[in-house]
Amino acid sequence: MCLIALSWRTHARYPLLIAANRDEFHARPADPAAHWQDTPQVYGGRDRLQGGGWLAVSRRGRLAAITNVRRMLPPNPRTLSRGRLVADFVRGDGSAQEFCEALMPHAHEYGGFNLLLWDGACLRFATNQGETGESREVDPGIHVLSNATLDTPWPKSERLRTAMQQASGHDTPDIEALFTALADTAIAPDAALPDTGLELERERWLSSPFIRGPEYGTRASTVVLVAQDRLRFVERLFGPNGRANGDSDQVLPLAAD
Repeated sequence: MCLIALSWRTHARYPLLIAANRDEFHARPADPAAHWQDTPQVYGGRDRLQGGGWLAVSRRGRLAAITNVRRMLPPNPRTLSRGRLVADFVRGDGSAQEFCEALMPHAHEYGGFNLLLWDGACLRFATNQGETGESREVDPGIHVLSNATLDTPWPKSERLRTAMQQASGHDTPDIEALFTALADTAIAPDAALPDTGLELERERWLSSPFIRGPEYGTRASTVVLVAQDRLRFVERLFGPNGRANGDSDQVLPLAAD
């Protein structure tokens, strides 16, 4: 994923709400959200190259979502796929804290990542940014995550934060309003752009919540609503230049098995 907004313990019926866009090269093969054949209790999209994921849930009450970190470094072919972290967590049974404690000593072996983990009770954030990385419990509230660290106020993150605040203020969260915010293609003013080392035109292009391009862009918009006994996973897919490419809406009962 490259943009996530979440509501954590702010809604009476849904302790966790997620709205997210996955940005990726269109040529990279991936499966749409579905039950994983090798782990049927897991549901989500899946990367065909490495077998990992970007946003996945488990009927056992687990969720993992990840974004990359925008840093102007040449790719290192020896780094491990960050999508494996999503797959490993949702297929496991340890707590989010236990997973992070085991991960952090070798977090630098993965591509730059920001990771959100929910184990049914706790929501945790982990990143390998900086010399030692960071792992901490997420406080209740509305949070945003893009390609910097948690709650960095990039323009597209703040626009999605506002949408999440409004959508989560209803007795039944306004899913369509979240998808409208995820589909926003408005470019941020130059004065508000982050300085991540990219040339200005590319920084502008990447500043909108929804990125449209022939080779790279937003490939999936997803909204997840987690209730006490079930969750709803709604996905809309896109091809080159933002062309609609299918959608799905799945309700999964949560169980302890």
